[in-house]
Amino acid sequence: MDIIYRKVKKEDNLSLATMIRGVIEEFEAPRTGTVYSDSSTDTLFELFQEEKSILWVSEVNGETIGCCGIFPTEGLEDGYCELVKFYISDSVRGKGVGKELMLKSIESAKELGYTHIYLESLPHFSKAISMYEKSGFKQLEVQLGCSGHSSCNVWMVKEL
Repeated sequence: MDIIYRKVKKEDNLSLATMIRGVIEEFEAPRTGTVYSDSSTDTLFELFQEEKSILWVSEVNGETIGCCGIFPTEGLEDGYCELVKFYISDSVRGKGVGKELMLKSIESAKELGYTHIYLESLPHFSKAISMYEKSGFKQLEVQLGCSGHSSCNVWMVKEL
């Protein structure tokens, strides 16, 4: 399987939004107060034109199979960014695609000059949370920044 890792393109918008919402449905995660109901989920290419942000996309045979990025979420302390839009198609989970996307995002955060990466998740995504912990993320007691994701109740941070 030849997996390509690249930056998001405008033509990825529909396939990424469909995949992200499909993962939320698959894990029976909340649809309100999460990325599921964000209007920006339909326009990820445009969202990631923001300065000091990047969205990595993985594809195989022309099909998008995953994404993960770094974003300067409003309300975070100086030096902090958020690990965002981390979703992997069920067809490739457990094959290292997610780990590679996350590592590319962490490296991008360093290159962009960030000192910390914050993330928000849900207990529904316990395998991802375990991967975050193995990658050096520590759980927090409180939410940081203003993501607008009121349903997320797992908050973590990693010092770079």
